[in-house]
Amino acid sequence: MGSLPEQQQQQVVFRSTLPDIVIPDHLPLHDYVFERLAERRDRACLIDGATGETLTVGDVHRLSRRVAAGLYSLGVRNGSTVMLLLPNCVEFALAFLAASRLGAATTTANPLHTPPEIAKQAAASRATLVVTEPAFVAKVRGLAGVVIVATGDGAEGCASFSDLAAADDSALHEAPIDVASDVVALPYSSGTTGLPKGVMLSHRGLVTSVAQLVDGDNPNLHLREDDVVLCVLPMFHVYSLHSILLCGLRAGAALVVMKRFDTVKMMQLVERHGITIAPLVPPIVVEMAKGDAMDRHDLSSVRMVISGAAPMGKELQDIIHAKLPNAVLGQGYGMTEAGPVLSMCMAFAKEPSPVKSGACGTVVRNAELKIVDPETGVCLGRNQPGEICIRGRQIMKGYLDNPEATAETVDKEGWLHTGDVGFVDADDEIFIVDRLKELIKYKGFQVAPAELEAMLIAHPGIADAAVVPMKDDASGEVPVAFVVPSSDSADMTEDEIKQYVAKQVVFYKRLQKVFFVSTIPKAPSGKILRKDLRAKLAVGSC
Repeated sequence: MGSLPEQQQQQVVFRSTLPDIVIPDHLPLHDYVFERLAERRDRACLIDGATGETLTVGDVHRLSRRVAAGLYSLGVRNGSTVMLLLPNCVEFALAFLAASRLGAATTTANPLHTPPEIAKQAAASRATLVVTEPAFVAKVRGLAGVVIVATGDGAEGCASFSDLAAADDSALHEAPIDVASDVVALPYSSGTTGLPKGVMLSHRGLVTSVAQLVDGDNPNLHLREDDVVLCVLPMFHVYSLHSILLCGLRAGAALVVMKRFDTVKMMQLVERHGITIAPLVPPIVVEMAKGDAMDRHDLSSVRMVISGAAPMGKELQDIIHAKLPNAVLGQGYGMTEAGPVLSMCMAFAKEPSPVKSGACGTVVRNAELKIVDPETGVCLGRNQPGEICIRGRQIMKGYLDNPEATAETVDKEGWLHTGDVGFVDADDEIFIVDRLKELIKYKGFQVAPAELEAMLIAHPGIADAAVVPMKDDASGEVPVAFVVPSSDSADMTEDEIKQYVAKQVVFYKRLQKVFFVSTIPKAPSGKILRKDLRAKLAVGSC
């Protein structure tokens, strides 16, 4: 008999190098993260970086019940949606856990968004209550039928979060929750390649995703009970919400909550609290690497720097290794729709394996991953770049009120198509090449912006950079760069940068133009807003 057509051949499916684990399939998220409450009740849990005020695990458990009782009195029920319009703060964690107890979903928004952006998300998510700071109350006053809760003692015309935290929880009846179906988190996708969509994450999905990182016979793979974790990344982004707050609660680690990023203050907190884990994003790593603040502070307590949300190139990794030689540097890989973590660096395990430069780890446990040809859908083997797809209980239920977009992202076999291009090497390590829609096509050759950006950022005279395609009659598209010069490189020229890159790449990856700018537009997650830069090119405003 002849061989089967290629499309019908057995799929190449990659799994974790660690064994699968037993994951609770009956606990709602709040019960899961507090499952070891009895033995951890008096351990530090949330530390306010500005004031040093500390809540223990027992405090957080008790206060989240009180806030739940307070929210119930304001009409929040199973199936409701609560919007958190907050910077990093203790109230964020308490409100999220409280909503979970009531069977409500939490949608998170950047408090720096404009009123129309906030109103659009509130309407789309069907939020009936917003928790925010007094400073942002004006942004939500016009929302019809929405109760506003202001932190602290509240604001005029708003309920007070302090009153919620003082509510009587003795009669609180937590809602019966269908862990497989009930949505507990409703983050909105970044919208960098399309309109923002509500991503429905269930209790079971988030429990699975947290367990994939911190549970099992080899527990606390990247967080330990004695860890002190920096929480400077915005909790309104799923990276921080999941991998810092929820994983930290489950692991029993202490979280030092920083309201907003400041390099010097961050270093001071590392010294003061003996921070051991620093989850970051590349823009923060760039600033740390380029400045001298790291040299002026004792950072010896840091045992691990975790970078996520966007690829970090070899050059930047080497700089961090040089400044923090005793700390493990690893990358994770995630996507909101994936629940959100797809892969983790094995340096997070108790017996770490060496970290490969540029790798973002191996696929998480209790999940399957495959690489497919984006044109044909054919499953690819090792070291062959294609679209990354993942399947498991941790992925989203779908997009809220958008079955068409859901069907385009999650196929009938349950595979979530990430739109990210990457490959799996001989050791099961995953390497990200770039986004499918961000690849630059130069006469049929593919150019990955992330590769060129890593080179540019490694240049001592460049503070930040982004690479996007520019239309070209002869070649289709050519790569061009937007560059932020460092403060002492005002005399840098376009030709200098072009030659710097040309010496390191094949001809079709050479930069055709360089535009000097003051900042690179980015989402709160740290991802470059390439659509904004492409728009500048389209209207000739560079």
